[in-house]
Amino acid sequence: MATYLEFEKKIKIIQENIISAQVRHNESDIEKYQLELDKEVEKTYGNLTDFQKLQLARHLDRPYALDYINLIMRDKYEIHGDRHYRDDEAILCYMGYIGDEKVMLIGEQKGRGTKNKIRRNFGMPHPEGYRKALRAAKLAEKFNIPLLMLIDTPGAYPGLGAEERNQSEAIARNLLELAELDTQTVSIVIGEGGSGGALAIGVADRFAMMRYSVFSVISPEGCSAILWNDPKKAEAATNAMKITASDLKELDLIHDIINEPLIGAHRTRDESAKAISDYFLTQVKELREMGKEARMESRYTRLTSVGAFSE
Repeated sequence: MATYLEFEKKIKIIQENIISAQVRHNESDIEKYQLELDKEVEKTYGNLTDFQKLQLARHLDRPYALDYINLIMRDKYEIHGDRHYRDDEAILCYMGYIGDEKVMLIGEQKGRGTKNKIRRNFGMPHPEGYRKALRAAKLAEKFNIPLLMLIDTPGAYPGLGAEERNQSEAIARNLLELAELDTQTVSIVIGEGGSGGALAIGVADRFAMMRYSVFSVISPEGCSAILWNDPKKAEAATNAMKITASDLKELDLIHDIINEPLIGAHRTRDESAKAISDYFLTQVKELREMGKEARMESRYTRLTSVGAFSE
């Protein structure tokens, strides 16, 4: 059953009217309600606040990495384990094809329902998850396969076991190794990009965000708890932090915004998946045409320019 946010209530009513009209086979009503829906979608989603975009990034129906993997990949094979400790299921690694392009795909998976959320640790990877991701990335480099990374995590797991197994080192190692990786790399924030947990698979030749995704060093709830000792001020923190795709594009911290349909990926999975695959294939073609030396120089320049400013 579809989940609707508070600001989507009018859309819910119209969509229920469309379903009712379809059951009655009333074509005139279907057409009338469809026009109403188009106008309401334009009105609602065309004027979203930053906090509403955050809600969409976390929407329960928003596609997760595994949803996109199943929609865009064929002949896929999953890679398990970090060869040191265990298989962290908050990180997915698949080799397969997107279109005619052989690809290695790494994604962070949150899971749906209590059982799967626990299995995926709510999308918060342990160190072994990042080491598994690095193992997959090194395989891609070895066989000169393009790498696609899908970011969707509230952050790396902060538990005692993760710290004992050196969470910070695992993240730092990924930052270093991905910066030097000798293959075409594309990273996309598909939902929530939280802190080092997102950065660990976020260093790439091309870094993009879906229209309704967010990327931040800390959650708005955490920020408001620190600044105002009140996590309920998350909306004010969201507005101040500039964490939406449009904000980060304006600050030149990302390359591109992937325009999922206006109504959102949670209502249009197939179209959103196609937008991701089209973007990836286009970028890989451009990166391949650049040649290794120009590509690595471009990556280095991009990474070292973050945080620079002029007066």
